Amino acid sequence: MIRVTALSNARLALAFIDYMKTQGVDMELRPQGRFAELWLAQDEKLAEVETALEAFLLDPQHPRYQAASWRTGSLHYRGETGSGLRAWLPALRQQAGPLTLGVTALCVLVFILMALLGDDRVMAALAYPAGPGQYVQIWRWVSHAFLHFSLLHLLFNVVWWWYLAGLTERYRGRGSLAILFVLSAVVSGVVQSHFSGSFFGGLSGVVYALMGYVWWHGEKNPGGPLFMPRGVIVFALLWLIAGYFNILGIAIANAAHVAGLVTGLLMAFWQTRRSQSHGGHR
Repeated sequence: MIRVTALSNARLALAFIDYMKTQGVDMELRPQGRFAELWLAQDEKLAEVETALEAFLLDPQHPRYQAASWRTGSLHYRGETGSGLRAWLPALRQQAGPLTLGVTALCVLVFILMALLGDDRVMAALAYPAGPGQYVQIWRWVSHAFLHFSLLHLLFNVVWWWYLAGLTERYRGRGSLAILFVLSAVVSGVVQSHFSGSFFGGLSGVVYALMGYVWWHGEKNPGGPLFMPRGVIVFALLWLIAGYFNILGIAIANAAHVAGLVTGLLMAFWQTRRSQSHGGHR
């Protein structure tokens, strides 16, 4: 083992270790008083590590390092905030922007109101338009996304929303996230209503849109801050298949999931093509 350097900020030290792990280099952090020492297990990689460290210290907040931490599953807070709940709550707060937090809070609030007032009363105000007479109530085209019918349903959607929307808001901007939210909510609602009428709800159509959106950006920009592991995409597709064959024995808005996924892919495709086109003319 070789001692490479010592940093006064353990959070930055962990970020660098995570990044080098994505490059195939194993490193170890060893606390030493107020400093965090970086040790290298592969002696032959020393020159590569020193070069990467110079670039890292010039711009430690570059998105590539945050992206590497999400890929490796590290949250950078072990040494400063304790363990367990205290360790990951600060990371969740940092991950979520105002729009991500706002939608999360609305989903929780609506779920509480449904428990207190009953599903029927809340759906009467927020459900997808039941007919032409409600088409002018424009909030209904998106408010159905805030309806959840069980705690598991809510938790599944909110966790994925928090993670994917947080990444999107941070690295693509609040505007892109807002457009994707509204577009996928409307499209998934329109498609699902053809199969189940207006009796449906949930954020899953939007979540699938985010999955497609983040995955496509990751494929087109490897090493960038937006990244969706292919294993997660496989899981999402298997979940779709399970829903269509009713393997799980629960009601799943399959049409909304497919519509959302396609919407996210198309928006990401349009953005990446537009970026490439503008870059080609410079």
